Amino acid sequence: MSLTTINDSELLSQFRNPATKEKAYTSIIKKYQEKMYWHIRRMVVVHDDANDVLQNVLIRAWNGLENFREDSQLYTWLYRVATNECLTFLEQQKKRTSVSLNDVESGLSNRIKADKHFDANKVEWKLQLAMQQLPEKQRVVFTLRYYDEMPYEEMSRVLETSEGALKASYHHAVKKIEDYMINH
Repeated sequence: MSLTTINDSELLSQFRNPATKEKAYTSIIKKYQEKMYWHIRRMVVVHDDANDVLQNVLIRAWNGLENFREDSQLYTWLYRVATNECLTFLEQQKKRTSVSLNDVESGLSNRIKADKHFDANKVEWKLQLAMQQLPEKQRVVFTLRYYDEMPYEEMSRVLETSEGALKASYHHAVKKIEDYMINH
């Protein structure tokens, strides 16, 4: 049976059984790790930082799954944990360097440009740079909607924000990205 056919309720049930807890956790990680990595990577940009944040997410998942009440889907809960870890990481970066978040975001833009594969003429690179210009919350909303194609209803549960506010944030993010892409 492939991981995509094992439903999350079954995995959670196995996780709660001491005899199958580790195997179930491994299955949950295999099922969602890549999606979470790319969600995190789009937020923090650098591969090593994304791996560090992902490790924190995996630890939090291990510690928190026992109390997961299944009010939302497992995927939604994991994304909430990952998003919060990203925001915490970015906030720590800001404090560690005693600079504003704008400076951290500017630093992320510089790291994108420093990548050996960087090509300013390629749309995907311009999009990455454009995303770094967005305020943090808009960047999260844009990432979840554009890359992960997450429905607003689910995004509302992940970010604990109204669907209307999310739609407005996404609209503003798209407009800012379009302006950046046209003018740079």
